[in-house]
Amino acid sequence: MTTPFYVSPQQAMADRAEYARKGIARGRSVVVLQYADGIVFVAENPSRALHKVSEIYDRIAFAAVGKYNEFENLRIGGVRYADLRGYTYDREDVTARGLANVYAQTLGTIFSANTEKPYEVELIVAEVGPAPEDDQIYRLPHDGSIVDEHGSVAVGGSSDQIGSYMDQRHREGMSLGEALKLGADALGRDSNGGERTVTAEQLEVALLDRTRPQQRKFKRMTQRQVARLLEEQRGSAESGSEGAEPSSGDEGESEGDGAES
Repeated sequence: MTTPFYVSPQQAMADRAEYARKGIARGRSVVVLQYADGIVFVAENPSRALHKVSEIYDRIAFAAVGKYNEFENLRIGGVRYADLRGYTYDREDVTARGLANVYAQTLGTIFSANTEKPYEVELIVAEVGPAPEDDQIYRLPHDGSIVDEHGSVAVGGSSDQIGSYMDQRHREGMSLGEALKLGADALGRDSNGGERTVTAEQLEVALLDRTRPQQRKFKRMTQRQVARLLEEQRGSAESGSEGAEPSSGDEGESEGDGAES
């Protein structure tokens, strides 16, 4: 009789975590940023049928990276949980914190169970509040832990480089156009420090807009709207830099004229 192969629990968990992280890193990134009127979700996703960003309930949205069938199952489960809780109690009782706890329990159970592989997904659950300080953003890695985020957050792909880029440039009170441009520019960063331009055709963009009069605050942006906002922001940035150069040149010329005279 052969001796069964032994793997320590620590090593088994480390292997499962490494397996999940590699699967998540292969996916294109998603970034979430707070702006003056709400929360914007920007995902690199050329598909118009398979969404990475979706509505869960009135003020709550969901974003994910990784294996589509796995995070789609989680999204559907979240919608059912929210509908049942809102119907049984009150719509105000459906919160991002409660939904994040449900997802954490599900992911944690799957990750620690040896009977199946861990989910190769990383989630973001966000809720827009009456004011910016009331907004909630939660990031849920593959192991079911919960991270409370503020300002901006990135998951999937080169999330470390993208997150660092946004942390250095994000500020409170940004306009929608500024936040969208920052998200698109951040998605153009890769792990090797390279840069590329991410166009509107490559982006999936959605909002939780606190200024909407409807009870449902979720709204998708069309490709045309995204392209227009990006063009406006990039055009204003170029005109601003061009306007700064002649002023320094004029000062130099006037100083030179004065010296000659």
